[in-house]
Amino acid sequence: MDEVPAAEPQPPGVLCCDSDRACVFAKALLARTAVCERAERRAVAERVLVECASPVARTNCGTLAALMHERARFALRLPPAGRPLIHMQALRLQCGGLVALQQVLGSSEADVHRMVGSAQERHGSLTELPWDTLVAALAAWQPPRRGRGRPGSGPAA
Repeated sequence: MDEVPAAEPQPPGVLCCDSDRACVFAKALLARTAVCERAERRAVAERVLVECASPVARTNCGTLAALMHERARFALRLPPAGRPLIHMQALRLQCGGLVALQQVLGSSEADVHRMVGSAQERHGSLTELPWDTLVAALAAWQPPRRGRGRPGSGPAA
Protein backbone atom coordinates (compact mmCIF):
# COMPACT_ATOMS: atom_id res chain seq x y z
CA MET A 1 0.00 0.00 0.00
CA ASP A 2 1.37 3.44 -0.94
CA GLU A 3 1.92 5.93 1.84
CA VAL A 4 0.52 9.40 1.46
CA PRO A 5 3.18 12.04 2.19
CA ALA A 6 2.47 14.03 5.32
CA ALA A 7 1.26 17.55 4.70
CA GLU A 8 3.14 20.49 6.13
CA PRO A 9 1.85 21.00 9.69
CA GLN A 10 -0.62 23.85 10.00
CA PRO A 11 -1.17 25.90 13.15
CA PRO A 12 -4.25 24.76 15.08
CA GLY A 13 -7.44 26.28 13.76
CA VAL A 14 -6.20 26.94 10.23
CA LEU A 15 -8.38 25.01 7.82
CA CYS A 16 -7.28 23.42 4.57
CA CYS A 17 -9.76 25.47 2.56
CA ASP A 18 -8.53 28.83 3.88
CA SER A 19 -5.90 30.78 2.00
CA ASP A 20 -2.20 30.43 2.73
CA ARG A 21 -2.43 33.90 4.31
CA ALA A 22 -5.22 32.93 6.73
CA CYS A 23 -4.86 34.53 10.15
CA VAL A 24 -3.94 32.01 12.81
CA PHE A 25 -6.11 33.80 15.38
CA ALA A 26 -9.04 34.55 13.05
CA LYS A 27 -11.66 33.17 15.46
CA ALA A 28 -10.45 35.47 18.23
CA LEU A 29 -10.43 38.48 15.89
CA LEU A 30 -13.91 37.70 14.57
CA ALA A 31 -15.14 37.23 18.16
CA ARG A 32 -13.66 40.67 18.93
CA THR A 33 -11.55 39.28 21.78
CA ALA A 34 -8.46 40.75 20.15
CA VAL A 35 -7.36 42.96 17.28
CA CYS A 36 -4.31 42.85 15.04
CA GLU A 37 -2.58 45.60 13.11
CA ARG A 38 -1.50 43.06 10.48
CA ALA A 39 -4.97 41.58 9.88
CA GLU A 40 -6.92 42.25 6.70
CA ARG A 41 -10.58 41.30 6.41
CA ARG A 42 -11.96 40.10 3.10
CA ALA A 43 -15.50 39.11 2.21
CA VAL A 44 -16.02 36.01 0.09
CA ALA A 45 -19.72 35.50 -0.61
CA GLU A 46 -21.31 35.52 2.86
CA ARG A 47 -18.11 34.63 4.67
CA VAL A 48 -15.54 36.97 6.20
CA LEU A 49 -11.93 35.85 5.89
CA VAL A 50 -9.21 37.31 8.06
CA GLU A 51 -5.78 37.21 6.44
CA CYS A 52 -2.34 38.19 7.67
CA ALA A 53 -0.46 40.81 5.69
CA SER A 54 2.93 39.69 7.05
CA PRO A 55 4.38 36.19 6.50
CA VAL A 56 6.79 36.71 9.41
CA ALA A 57 3.98 37.73 11.77
CA ARG A 58 1.92 34.73 10.63
CA THR A 59 4.85 32.42 11.39
CA ASN A 60 5.27 33.94 14.87
CA CYS A 61 1.54 33.63 15.57
CA GLY A 62 1.60 30.06 14.27
CA THR A 63 4.40 29.24 16.69
CA LEU A 64 2.45 30.77 19.59
CA ALA A 65 -0.74 28.92 18.60
CA ALA A 66 1.13 25.60 18.35
CA LEU A 67 2.71 26.16 21.77
CA MET A 68 -0.69 27.06 23.26
CA HIS A 69 -2.17 23.87 21.81
CA GLU A 70 0.70 21.76 23.10
CA ARG A 71 0.79 23.27 26.60
CA ALA A 72 -3.00 23.50 27.12
CA ARG A 73 -3.83 20.13 25.57
CA PHE A 74 -4.52 18.37 28.88
CA ALA A 75 -6.24 21.32 30.60
CA LEU A 76 -8.66 21.87 27.69
CA ARG A 77 -8.95 18.17 26.77
CA LEU A 78 -7.77 18.86 23.22
CA PRO A 79 -7.08 16.19 20.63
CA PRO A 80 -3.45 15.56 19.64
CA ALA A 81 -1.76 17.99 17.24
CA GLY A 82 -2.79 17.41 13.66
CA ARG A 83 -6.36 16.39 14.56
CA PRO A 84 -9.07 18.99 13.99
CA LEU A 85 -10.52 21.01 16.84
CA ILE A 86 -14.23 21.57 17.22
CA HIS A 87 -15.27 25.23 17.04
CA MET A 88 -15.57 25.78 20.81
CA GLN A 89 -12.18 24.19 21.47
CA ALA A 90 -10.54 26.45 18.88
CA LEU A 91 -12.38 29.47 20.29
CA ARG A 92 -11.28 28.69 23.85
CA LEU A 93 -7.71 28.09 22.73
CA GLN A 94 -7.48 31.32 20.70
CA CYS A 95 -9.56 33.71 22.82
CA GLY A 96 -8.48 32.28 26.16
CA GLY A 97 -4.86 32.12 25.05
CA LEU A 98 -4.77 35.74 23.90
CA VAL A 99 -6.59 37.00 27.01
CA ALA A 100 -4.13 35.02 29.15
CA LEU A 101 -1.16 36.42 27.22
CA GLN A 102 -2.52 39.94 27.68
CA GLN A 103 -2.83 39.35 31.45
CA VAL A 104 0.67 37.87 31.76
CA LEU A 105 2.19 40.76 29.82
CA GLY A 106 0.13 43.33 31.74
CA SER A 107 -0.83 44.87 28.42
CA SER A 108 -3.68 47.35 28.18
CA GLU A 109 -4.27 46.60 24.50
CA ALA A 110 -5.16 43.27 22.90
CA ASP A 111 -3.22 43.65 19.62
CA VAL A 112 -2.00 40.16 18.71
CA HIS A 113 1.03 41.28 16.70
CA ARG A 114 2.22 43.65 19.42
CA MET A 115 1.65 41.11 22.21
CA VAL A 116 3.63 38.41 20.36
CA GLY A 117 6.48 40.89 19.78
CA SER A 118 6.38 42.01 23.40
CA ALA A 119 6.40 38.41 24.63
CA GLN A 120 9.43 37.58 22.48
CA GLU A 121 11.23 40.74 23.63
CA ARG A 122 10.57 40.18 27.35
CA HIS A 123 11.16 36.43 27.49
CA GLY A 124 13.62 35.94 24.64
CA SER A 125 11.48 33.23 23.09
CA LEU A 126 7.85 32.17 23.07
CA THR A 127 8.91 28.87 24.62
CA GLU A 128 10.15 30.77 27.68
CA LEU A 129 6.77 32.29 28.55
CA PRO A 130 5.36 31.46 32.03
CA TRP A 131 3.24 28.62 30.65
CA ASP A 132 1.84 27.46 34.02
CA THR A 133 0.25 30.90 34.55
CA LEU A 134 -0.80 31.18 30.91
CA VAL A 135 -2.48 27.77 30.81
CA ALA A 136 -4.31 28.40 34.09
CA ALA A 137 -5.71 31.70 32.76
CA LEU A 138 -6.44 30.14 29.37
CA ALA A 139 -8.39 27.28 30.96
CA ALA A 140 -10.38 29.72 33.12
CA TRP A 141 -11.58 31.72 30.10
CA GLN A 142 -15.29 31.44 29.42
CA PRO A 143 -17.12 32.79 26.39
CA PRO A 144 -19.51 35.65 27.08
CA ARG A 145 -23.05 34.51 27.81
CA ARG A 146 -25.37 34.84 24.87
CA GLY A 147 -28.46 36.99 25.13
CA ARG A 148 -27.65 38.82 28.35
CA GLY A 149 -28.60 42.46 28.39
CA ARG A 150 -30.58 42.36 25.16
CA PRO A 151 -34.21 43.43 25.34
CA GLY A 152 -36.56 40.50 25.09
CA SER A 153 -33.88 37.89 25.78
CA GLY A 154 -34.86 37.15 29.37
CA PRO A 155 -37.56 34.76 30.57
CA ALA A 156 -41.11 35.78 29.75
CA ALA A 157 -42.97 37.26 32.70
